[in-house]
Amino acid sequence: MKLLQFPIIKITIWYVLGIAVSYYFEFSLFSIIILTCVSTLGMLFSNFYSLKKFQSQKSFAVFLYATLFFLGILLSSVRKETFHDHHFYNQNVFGKTSLINGTIIEKLKTGSKYERFVIKVNQIDQKKSFGKIILNLKKGKAENLFIGQKILITDQISTNPKPDNPNQFDYGEYLKTRNIYGQIFTDASAIKVNFKPEKSIRYYTAQFRETIIKNLKEAWFPERESAVINALILGQQQEISRDIVKDYQFAGAVHILSVSGLHIGFILLFVTFLLKPIPKTKLGNTSRFLLTVTALWAFAFIAGLAPSVIRSTVMFSIIAYGNYLKRESNVFNTAVASMFIILVFEPYILFDIGFQLSYLAVFSLLTIEPLLAKIWQPENRLVTFFWKIMTVSFAAQIGTLPLSLYYFHQFPGLFFITNLVVIPFLEFLIMPLGCLLTVAAYFNFTPEILIQAVAYSIKGMNYFINLIASAESFVLRDIPFTNSMLLLSYIFLITLFSWIYKPGFKKLILSITILLFLQANVLWNHWNAKTSKSFIVFNTLHNTIIGETKNQETAVHYRNRINKETFEENMLKTFSTANFSRIKTFQPLKNCYYFKNKKILLIDSTAAYPKNRIASILILTQSPKINLDRILNNLKPEQVVADASNYKNYIEMWKRTCQKRKIPFHSTYEKGFYKID
Repeated sequence: MKLLQFPIIKITIWYVLGIAVSYYFEFSLFSIIILTCVSTLGMLFSNFYSLKKFQSQKSFAVFLYATLFFLGILLSSVRKETFHDHHFYNQNVFGKTSLINGTIIEKLKTGSKYERFVIKVNQIDQKKSFGKIILNLKKGKAENLFIGQKILITDQISTNPKPDNPNQFDYGEYLKTRNIYGQIFTDASAIKVNFKPEKSIRYYTAQFRETIIKNLKEAWFPERESAVINALILGQQQEISRDIVKDYQFAGAVHILSVSGLHIGFILLFVTFLLKPIPKTKLGNTSRFLLTVTALWAFAFIAGLAPSVIRSTVMFSIIAYGNYLKRESNVFNTAVASMFIILVFEPYILFDIGFQLSYLAVFSLLTIEPLLAKIWQPENRLVTFFWKIMTVSFAAQIGTLPLSLYYFHQFPGLFFITNLVVIPFLEFLIMPLGCLLTVAAYFNFTPEILIQAVAYSIKGMNYFINLIASAESFVLRDIPFTNSMLLLSYIFLITLFSWIYKPGFKKLILSITILLFLQANVLWNHWNAKTSKSFIVFNTLHNTIIGETKNQETAVHYRNRINKETFEENMLKTFSTANFSRIKTFQPLKNCYYFKNKKILLIDSTAAYPKNRIASILILTQSPKINLDRILNNLKPEQVVADASNYKNYIEMWKRTCQKRKIPFHSTYEKGFYKID
């Protein structure tokens, strides 16, 4: 399969490269506009010259790809909202109390302490402003807030958080890809609401969803099952409990909870079935196409326009258009075209995890699944159906496995059993009944028999998922996977399947060579981890945690015991996985450590320390009441470290003392973790 023979694929590759370069490097807008114009003029001139000479010019292709590359940079720069002067990021609003006039445009998943919303800024301190901010409102105080509601907030805007601990997910950078550059942490007393909403398409779709959810609740639809049906049909995952999500992850079925191609494909088939009576005339075909596309996009808006929803809807809309024109389109071409269209309007969606996994799954189905399907071609239709599910499941897993390991560091070994049972169950029972129930609920007509049918169907699916997830020995967890391993894995998959499609000695040698490089990279990472040592003071509130790593083993020292499924446990798991190590021991803190010929003293709330002893590093924890000047005279440390368990005013006082004496001071609250290699 010579994929690069399709022009849209080459064009999309160069455009994507432009977006990636724009994300990692800053460019002058003027220079990018000039380069785009020059390459465009070169492309037009080359095209004119080739038409005049009646022969194609290689220069045309060069200028075309250069134009797409610079266009990717240009559109990414322009779509970055901070580029505009009126964006709040450029108005010196951080760290001071302001009056923010905004509109709620999205509800996010509820955290352990806060209800979370995305608000669109309209004004700040009566001045014109715009941008998006996450509003974190203390739980139990947000019952009356809804999408489209205008609100006034009197509080401070904080910058996006930076990773405070090693190998932590950079949530702040992720928010920037969504053009969110600030957060507000507040309670109901700081908010005034305007009950006259801003009536946009988001408002109406949110009202549609809320009506359904409210009517289902009043009809006594079970809460746990209601959360799942909201995710499957309405694209709302905010209310799904953590244990359900965990079960779906361990069973390899978490993709079911996100509206994607499976769900949009069902809607397309369902709408096509309903529109069959329309006559196949020119007017009838046009009406059928317009109604189909309208239904798909209406469902996409109701489901919240997540990246997977947008991708699937655009792709199926292009397929519907091809059917309308009675053209047999190449599905790979269609998928890439949908990707290109989405990236033109939202360049930074390229860095969304859901978007990446969605397209990798699609490309895998189109390239790998046909090869797996050829292994066996059963004659029985029922066997063929389940064999198709198997090949589709394995193809999607092969294509997304490296990226899944990179982001999530785990692999559900029983995913194929889950898909064999759940997908038919979902497609032929839950989705049809669920769609019927949601439509009926909107009109407040919810027959008991329909409620029971949907509730028991979801309960049965959840039970089966839980049964698979309980076999935790089949879930491979804490798998380290680096950037280089990710890149080499995909290069290996591309070269391997290129050889399978068209065998050749050179391709085989290249594939084996890449595999050897991948193995060498894994061995290098393990050897590097085995020979490296580190001493880390982690940044944790209300606790003090220190880690000593050597020989791929980490000894953890703690002030308060670390419980399971807490921030501290997840932080340590992330660190040990990323560093190819394992947690060896958990033990209480000591007052003295030795690391690489450095003596490290720790002073806690007891304020006890050995007098007249030299120390290389002094660690202050749990807000000890001390005279730091006197201690510095006694211990003469080269570095002072204060972790986040201390009071902030103490940290500021110690910082000033160290500055006067010109001793380096490191506050983990301000700078994040402290590490000695």
